[in-house]
Amino acid sequence: MSVLVTDQGFGPAPVTNAVALADIATHKGEVDLLQTDPPEALLPYFKDLTLVRVAFPAFSDGRAFTIGHRLRALGYKGHLRAVGPVIADQYPMARRTGFDDVEIPDDLAARQPEAQWKFRADWKAHDYQARLRA
Repeated sequence: MSVLVTDQGFGPAPVTNAVALADIATHKGEVDLLQTDPPEALLPYFKDLTLVRVAFPAFSDGRAFTIGHRLRALGYKGHLRAVGPVIADQYPMARRTGFDDVEIPDDLAARQPEAQWKFRADWKAHDYQARLRA
């Protein structure tokens, strides 16, 4: 099981039919990317994709943030979900790099309860770069 984290807090993670990048030809609107997959490989499928889930193998591996940012820069407008052991402190970065929500394991949700995530839900207000530009 896993928990879906949004700006509103915790909820049950929905069941998906996502396929791996290697099986993209058989997708039904949903695909799973590894942090090592090239986001450009999805370009021909953007109009048909409704959900892209990007794997975070460890909280210390930030490559998936780059994947999310690159997908948005390439023009992907669909739902973008971070999946894996993202920690509450990383939630604002996930949102700023283009992710709509984060799917975390149940054990992480138990160690970092909903209040810790909701504290960071106002991710736009705590962006020091935006405050510097203002």
